[in-house]
Amino acid sequence: MVSQAISNSGVSYFVESELRTFTEAVFLKMGCSMPDARQASDVLLAADLRGVDSHGVARLPGYVRLLEAGRVSVKPEITIVHQTASTAGINAGGALGLVSAPWAMDLAIKKASEVGSSVVTVSHSNHYGIAAYHAMRAIPHNMIGWSMTNASPLVVPTGGRERMLGTNPMCWAFPAGQYPAIVVDTATSAAANGKLEMAERKGKAIPEGWALDREGEVSTQAHVLREGGSLLPLGSVGKQAGHKGYALGSAVDLLAGVLSGAGFGPWVPPFVSFLPMPENPPGHGIGHIFGAIRVDAFRSADQYFRAIDRWIKRFKSCDPVDESQPVLVPGEPELRAHEMRLSTGIPLTKAVAGQLAVLADRWSLPVPVPLR
Repeated sequence: MVSQAISNSGVSYFVESELRTFTEAVFLKMGCSMPDARQASDVLLAADLRGVDSHGVARLPGYVRLLEAGRVSVKPEITIVHQTASTAGINAGGALGLVSAPWAMDLAIKKASEVGSSVVTVSHSNHYGIAAYHAMRAIPHNMIGWSMTNASPLVVPTGGRERMLGTNPMCWAFPAGQYPAIVVDTATSAAANGKLEMAERKGKAIPEGWALDREGEVSTQAHVLREGGSLLPLGSVGKQAGHKGYALGSAVDLLAGVLSGAGFGPWVPPFVSFLPMPENPPGHGIGHIFGAIRVDAFRSADQYFRAIDRWIKRFKSCDPVDESQPVLVPGEPELRAHEMRLSTGIPLTKAVAGQLAVLADRWSLPVPVPLR
């Protein structure tokens, strides 16, 4: 029963391993192979553990909808259509982005290990989860990793009223020595669509500066996108620097979409169910781009690690405005969330737990049982 997975408080906490087992089972029921089911589940659980709830198991019903719409291949043929020693262009064959993106990032790492640095693009893919997951795969190899993707057109260009760009996230992951890696992971819009979905589930308003309504007026309604509204570019609060977010989102779209051969701009196929499929798209599917850079291709590894550790130490010692809130380096909040959630559990709202229970009923799977 749905009620068994939901606490009276409206938020339940689940052991990571239990959610992982359930998520793998759903991907298997969708027709994925066991390796692909495990890979896809790992991306979603990584998001939940890092506190990026908008891209964790809450997204699972969305991938099921893509399958039902015939937009995902669970038995994809991922092929390299063009490559050099340091580059590759991949056609994902309609694969889950949760599967094709790690495959492409691993290829970038392999090429970088041989020639120093590499860039790999992907077309004909789908939503790939959090950008950080893919960029961070380079860290154990003493490489800087980076990852970008375009996404459903929900963001207006500065001064415009049409939804032309996605939230188009970008991430850079820098390995460190004595400290955890620096992970710069951000959308190029003021907020990701998932944050609006989370606010709607909780019945909360969204901050001004995140979205506009259908008429182009500032809105604080979490459901505004489903009513024809749009997201604003990063920096749009107070209309001071929205052009910067617009430019960054455009750069991601040009690299991940135009360069890869995927859809771009308003022709990116939507992940959200309330947007129609674009007509006559100039490319195939969602596009990604990945890079890997061997630190010892530019200076000795020892020199690099000493320098980045000094950088981290100095920034963490920066005088804070509030003594109770020390300055953090990028990626530190997510690392803290990861450590906490491994011990206390992953929180799911009543709405998300209910959606998982519906999937469990559909395929006769055991409903995940909360800790509390």
